[in-house]
Order: sequence, then structure tokens, then C-alpha cells
Amino acid sequence: MKLVIFQGNPGRQYQKTRHNMGFIMADYLAIKHSLKWRSSAKFEAEVAEWDGVLLVKPQTFYNETGRAVRKLVDFYKVVPRDELVVVCDDLNLPFGALRTRENGSNGGNNGLKSISATVGEEYKRLRIGTDNELRTTLGDTDFVLSKFSKEEWEQLPDTFTKAEQVIQAS
Repeated sequence: MKLVIFQGNPGRQYQKTRHNMGFIMADYLAIKHSLKWRSSAKFEAEVAEWDGVLLVKPQTFYNETGRAVRKLVDFYKVVPRDELVVVCDDLNLPFGALRTRENGSNGGNNGLKSISATVGEEYKRLRIGTDNELRTTLGDTDFVLSKFSKEEWEQLPDTFTKAEQVIQAS
């Protein structure tokens, strides 16, 4: 079973923030493909199945994502190197840019750091850029918790369509 982990934070206050790029994309896919999320206390996550792939929105906080991922990897006997894809925001990439990596460092992303601590560093990453000029004004922490502008929000479907193709090819 292939697992696609979408990083974000649970709770209404985080719903449309940059740090929830993963959750926003997951919800986009659920609507596009008529998928239903179900809550799983066992995995500390919301999950949906899509063509033999398990889409996952961990309900731990972003920096503790590894806890939910470990439970899923163990239960489904997933080989992270081959069957795990993590979708996250990246404030170091221009807005809407995509970057994939097969393994490597967390690049300062605490969610990836948490996952790497529980399953190792060999898994696929799909980073979606969130950077814009507001970052220098707010600083990194406030920036990732800020909401998208109207213009950015309107660009997200195009970004997600490209990201969906990357996930399907993974």
C-alpha cells in the first residue's frame, strides 16, 4: 500500500494557512475525486483511499507528524523508500514551485524532521513553495501561519494539478 502523507495542523485556526498547504491539497484531491475522509484514532489521522493509495492527514500537530506516520508504516508494512510520499510546504521555494527529493535532509522543516526520526530519511518528499515578499516582513514563524492572499488562493488549483501528477508518478 502506498501512503501519501499531507502535512498540516489540525484546528480551524490553521485551515487556510501556508503551513497547511498539505492539508489544503489533500482536501482538493478529495473533492476532485469524490473521496470521503474518515477519522482514525488508531493512526491519529484522517484517511481516504484513492486508487489503492492511502491519503493521510495526520491529526498530530505538524512538528509531531512522525508519530502518526510510524503507526501507518508499521500497520501497513510500508517500505518508506518505495511506498511513502510526504507532501509539505516549503517557505524557501517561490510560491507554487514544486520540488521532489527521494531522500535527504529535512531542510529545516520540523514535520520532515519528525518523520525522519521515526522512519529514517529514505522516503519521497514533494515540497510546495509558499514564499513571497510578506515573509521578510513577518519572519518565518508568523509567515508560515499566515493565510494565503486571494491571488495565491486562486493559483492553488493549478499547483495542485501539477503536484497530483508528481504523486501519481511516484
